[in-house]
Amino acid sequence: MNPPRPTNDLSNAPPRRPGGRSADIRRRVLDAVRTQLVEHGYDALNMDAVADRSGVHRTTVYRRWRDVGGLLADVLAEATDDGWRPPDTGSLDGDLVAVNREVYAALTTEPPITTALIAASFRSEQAADALRIFWADRYQRCAVIVRRAADRGEIPARTDPRRLLVAATAPLYHELILLRTSAGPHIAAQSARAAIASARAGAFVD
Repeated sequence: MNPPRPTNDLSNAPPRRPGGRSADIRRRVLDAVRTQLVEHGYDALNMDAVADRSGVHRTTVYRRWRDVGGLLADVLAEATDDGWRPPDTGSLDGDLVAVNREVYAALTTEPPITTALIAASFRSEQAADALRIFWADRYQRCAVIVRRAADRGEIPARTDPRRLLVAATAPLYHELILLRTSAGPHIAAQSARAAIASARAGAFVD
């Protein structure tokens, strides 16, 4: 489902971001937030450290983002504003396995920005709100996978997209983040296919 990455419709096109110097400042600051968070953790993430690392004047950082919560929320907003779309392989199996492989990559690739942002969301209300918006956006984008599968007759017509998508992706978060196991890449296909089997049996029909 392509969780937040180091650099990155609600069905409408994402809002335009300011260009030029303003865009450069935002890029430098958000890059600094990600690096500081990964290297030193949430407790060492503060406005002055981000200003120093980014080379942007403290006054500008405080005026534009106000506090650490604002910085984290903007990192997640940047991820939500990307152009990512779910794969279309021609089958539910292919689509969900491909999505899960992206999730697996995001949760295991270094630097671990995805897990750092998830952890930070438990410490910052603004980050938690932004993360909820991010996930809602990703589930909405991926709903087309389920609708296409229903149209092809692979699963019952009234299958609930969100319930199926959560069932497919949840084992990865459980194993890799909550239990901190060293589950291999096979978990991506395994989890997707277990959810598909449940969907075919009608487990996610409204």
